[in-house]
Amino acid sequence: MRILFYTGKGGVGKSTMAAAAAWQLSKKKRVLVVSLDPAHNLGDIFCVRLNGREKRMSDNLLLREVDLQKLSRDYLEREIGVLTRTYSYLQVLNLDRYFSVLKYSPGIEEYALLTSIEETIRKDGANFDTVIFDTPPTGLTLRFLALPQITTAWIDRLAGIRRQILDKRHTIRKIRGPATEEEKQREEKLSYDEKDDAVLQRLMALKANYESLTGILQGPDCGVVLVFNPDMLSLRESARLVEGLRDINLPLRLLIQNKVTGENLAVADQAAAELRRTVGDTPLLRVALSSNLACGLDSTLYDIPEDLVTPLDWRR
Repeated sequence: MRILFYTGKGGVGKSTMAAAAAWQLSKKKRVLVVSLDPAHNLGDIFCVRLNGREKRMSDNLLLREVDLQKLSRDYLEREIGVLTRTYSYLQVLNLDRYFSVLKYSPGIEEYALLTSIEETIRKDGANFDTVIFDTPPTGLTLRFLALPQITTAWIDRLAGIRRQILDKRHTIRKIRGPATEEEKQREEKLSYDEKDDAVLQRLMALKANYESLTGILQGPDCGVVLVFNPDMLSLRESARLVEGLRDINLPLRLLIQNKVTGENLAVADQAAAELRRTVGDTPLLRVALSSNLACGLDSTLYDIPEDLVTPLDWRR
């Protein structure tokens, strides 16, 4: 299974390019295209209503929209449930008061999106040859793609702190001597060894999970497709995205310069040349904008090159 993330500045046409690639690939491959962008228009492009659900367009093509608000709510409820069970022995501290404000915490949407991507890869990977994610604008996309590596680093730090706590517990227990029966009743939920500590075991499970996901995202079967327009604002944001992808070691597989016309050709050439200087030999496709607007993926809307699917082979 191959995984593609179509990304770029808001309004550059990444949803249309993702839909076009999905449509063309579905002629030969089983394709799932997932809209992660809160401003969904995947259904509009195919002239169907999705409303946070999925719809099969052909035997080989399935469309799906992710409801970010519901996704964030479900993620938060699930994680609060884990925290509540893990720290049940601290109920006296009224942790519910702290959990109630977690929904306002920065990063909830990013973690929710990452969870959705992970579940899609795990549950749907065997059923499709290609999964295409239509992503939110650049900033949010970079944040959730970087999360596995950031989280792994934080888990290492937290695990170290947790091991210090267990070590100090063990030291205190040795100093004070054998516990009374009453103390044993109070301490039965406390752990002194790593293998018995639910918190540390949870951290290690999360680390293994995020390391696995990082391996998938950085692997040969995953890649980012950057869509940009022939203008300087789009170019500048695209350059920042390229730099961000390099920082987190995610592969940029394809550039698509969209909405090119005869009138903006000089600017298009300048923007393409400037971006190519930062991305080396990454394949670049140029898509012309037609003045005949129509619903769906009719060839009169965008002049989609017939060889659009070729670079997706990535010359392996």
